[in-house]
Amino acid sequence: MTKAKSKKSDQKAKERIKKILQLLKKEYPHPRIALTYSNPLELLIAVILSAQCTDARVNEVTKSLFRKYRTAEDYAEARQEEFEQDIRSTGFFRSKAKNIIACCKALVEHHNGKVPNTMEELTKLAGVGRKTANCVLGGAYGICSGVVVDTHVKRLAQRLRLSRHDDPEKIELDLMEIVPQPEWYDFGNRLIWHGRKVCDARKPKCPECILRPHCPSAEVYLRKYW
Repeated sequence: MTKAKSKKSDQKAKERIKKILQLLKKEYPHPRIALTYSNPLELLIAVILSAQCTDARVNEVTKSLFRKYRTAEDYAEARQEEFEQDIRSTGFFRSKAKNIIACCKALVEHHNGKVPNTMEELTKLAGVGRKTANCVLGGAYGICSGVVVDTHVKRLAQRLRLSRHDDPEKIELDLMEIVPQPEWYDFGNRLIWHGRKVCDARKPKCPECILRPHCPSAEVYLRKYW
């Protein structure tokens, strides 16, 4: 590809992502995470519980969980077997209970019971990877450290040809390159909401999709399903 063609291609890509961002902002002006929380610790616990579980189920569980355990110390001192039963319906409850207790012990021992506000410190905690850390930093502290890449974001990024990777961290890097940093956190949440409401994994609602004019996959799915 010549430099002139490459420049033209880059310009078209920039224009496309700009239009995608504008449409998503209009459709989802307040893209708050669907998990219910009132402080950084609650958000951290809720995000860990949300792995392989719906946000609706997590919110049901945390209604009573957040009344029973209010501080990092409460979680750190919890009995493994009892805590497993408290979160059983979220699935993978043994590993989640183990991680949450270990995570909160580290918060007590190294952070005075407070949730840290850096990627480096958060990802040292048990059960916390980049996705969880990005959720906590963006949702609790307003820090745009990266793009939250869950199954919805992965699916939409690939369908929109914003990334051709399968690995979440590589997808995140691709999105961070084309989306302005101040919009990283909200962009991820907007893709999540759009994935839930419109861009379904099995049968995307392409005819009513606001992103259809800018989606290379739309015509394929229209021929397949509609």
